[in-house]
Amino acid sequence: MAKSRLQYETDGPFQRTQSPVTTGTSVLGVAFDGGVVIAADLLASYGSMARFRDISRVHRVNDKCVIGCGGDYADYQFLLKAIQQKMIEENNHNDRHSLSPNALYSWLTRVQYNRRSKFDPLWCQWVVGGLNPDGKAFLGYVDKLGTAYECPSIATGYGAHIALPLIREEMDARGGQLTEQQAKQLINKCLTVLYYRDARSLNKYELAVVNNAGAKVDGPLTLESNWNIARYVNGYE
Repeated sequence: MAKSRLQYETDGPFQRTQSPVTTGTSVLGVAFDGGVVIAADLLASYGSMARFRDISRVHRVNDKCVIGCGGDYADYQFLLKAIQQKMIEENNHNDRHSLSPNALYSWLTRVQYNRRSKFDPLWCQWVVGGLNPDGKAFLGYVDKLGTAYECPSIATGYGAHIALPLIREEMDARGGQLTEQQAKQLINKCLTVLYYRDARSLNKYELAVVNNAGAKVDGPLTLESNWNIARYVNGYE
């Protein structure tokens, strides 16, 4: 005898794997001459409510690789634990080889596509950056379907609509070559614009940098904002 829809829904614990509740917004990534910069704010929204304001979504994997994640925070935590376990296994070999950003990027595409093929995707968008063994900067994107690409400028979520055009405009104006300081300033500018325009964003963020000296995550950093213009905006009361 076939089960009714109600019986299916009441069997076992209630799950929200197909409807994320606690989510993070945009992640920005920029490649510069000799490394990469990845940044994300510290807000995890509970639905539309700015509930958790001290949530890290940028992680240092090793001396040559960092990651940032947008989307469902629970799925990020799940995959982050898997990545950390993978790093422990890599270190146990003690062969002086570490996981490259390109290798982690490829692994994430397989994991995300595998879950998507089971119709139970991990609701995440990943930005993977770092330096490959040949010393070249790497920046890649992976989404919940396993779709992946490499690009010198990447943004997820609302940032793909608002910040990415600003990043590309600046990079084109400089011939595609940025210094580390210019990349940091560009990221700061784009995060400020997102803070003004994205209701799911926050003015505090973390900034991950990978260069020849290694990888580090700075923060929390605070954006400077000015809301004096708000009194001139009419029609939204």
